[in-house]
Amino acid sequence: MHGEVVQPDKIPAPSLEVAGCGEVPCVLDALLRTVISANTLMELADAAIKDIAKRYGVRSNGSGAGSIDWEQVRLSSHEDLVNVIRKAGNGPKLAHHIKKILDMVHEENTARFKKQSTAENGAGAAPTAANQHTLSLDHMRGLTKDEAMAKFVSYHGIGIKTAACVAPFSLQIPCFAVDTHVHRFCRWLGWVPEKADADNCFRHGDIKVPDHLKYGLHQLFIRHGQDCFKCKKITKPGTKDWKESGECPLEHLLDRSKDEARGETMSGNKRARGEGAEVHEDGDDQ
Repeated sequence: MHGEVVQPDKIPAPSLEVAGCGEVPCVLDALLRTVISANTLMELADAAIKDIAKRYGVRSNGSGAGSIDWEQVRLSSHEDLVNVIRKAGNGPKLAHHIKKILDMVHEENTARFKKQSTAENGAGAAPTAANQHTLSLDHMRGLTKDEAMAKFVSYHGIGIKTAACVAPFSLQIPCFAVDTHVHRFCRWLGWVPEKADADNCFRHGDIKVPDHLKYGLHQLFIRHGQDCFKCKKITKPGTKDWKESGECPLEHLLDRSKDEARGETMSGNKRARGEGAEVHEDGDDQ
């Protein structure tokens, strides 16, 4: 129905028009783009990326060449960044996450380069010119999946869902990333416990789905969730539009009633915690 999906051998060059979910050469750039894309509509994330590039400029060298100059973002004020990314929504919290991640990476690399220089040249030696770029996570290439996931979630505001997107799309490590569509199909297909949240859906799916299928299946679930009328989030089974729409090729495999039970459970949990009844299924609570 959707054609064959094959993971590219070479990671595509970064776009200043599309935020994406981490499929760019620079690992830090991939991580921050994924953070911006979480909890918002893609068109709003795209608008935020355009505004960030316009305000802070573009890098001209390294793996991040052609993408946002994150060093300028790091050096900016929190208030300035909040205003720039306002279109993506939740500006103060998002800006806090981005600034904190950039500071953490800068501090880690500064310490790492100092230790390396001391080992090579003795105490008091300054970092070599090659080590001056302190905003990079490209040294993560070559880590195992478990090592990469553990490192990603050590950064401020990064949860399993975000880490599982950057691992396959930037590091090209087989990893079953879970977005709203993937989560929904895994429940409907009975691949995970009915009440499994996105993190536990990842834990089950990443073990069950063979490595060579993880990238393609993730992409196909997204395409199908967007294109199949009966599988769209807003579609209600049994309505006139439902009955008049075309058949879903997965229909005989799906149990859509699990959404109702899950919705009731989530609302009940919120009431028990004294929270509002509104459920944001697209959220990435990190």
